[in-house]
Amino acid sequence: MTATGLSYAHPLGVPLVRTACPADAAALAALSRPFVRSGALRERPLSLYAAHAADFLVVQAHDGTLEGCLGLRVHGDGGHGPAGVLCNFCVAPDRQGRGTGVRLLEAAPARARTLSLGALFTATTGGGGLFLRHGFAPTGPSPAPADWVRSLGPRRDARALGRAL
Repeated sequence: MTATGLSYAHPLGVPLVRTACPADAAALAALSRPFVRSGALRERPLSLYAAHAADFLVVQAHDGTLEGCLGLRVHGDGGHGPAGVLCNFCVAPDRQGRGTGVRLLEAAPARARTLSLGALFTATTGGGGLFLRHGFAPTGPSPAPADWVRSLGPRRDARALGRAL
């Protein structure tokens, strides 16, 4: 990790994990589109990706294309200290099963620690196996940020997962 906490370089030609920038907004939206179509993600306007680009970690291939993204939103102290919520976890279909998601989930806790967060939470409509293998566990609503829990919406049938840092 660099001194600024913005990028994670790896040797041997492995793609770079870095913080997204507003210029990445169209690529973030494109990565998200298949997951929106499947119902796993809510649709977000391009302007939202541009405005909140710095909330995203991305895996960038050597040709500059983005292979995956993961949003990390900071939620204020809800009685348990500031926490991060992972959202918009997307890996390009041709990069799935090749370690892109793992690299993002390995980078997220390091980024969260630089932000002085005490815990990370996420919601999944699937099995959540990758999150479970990276230290997340099913959690009830009480330790999670209340505003985030309220935003989940019961129709999505999402399961909350969390991990301490």
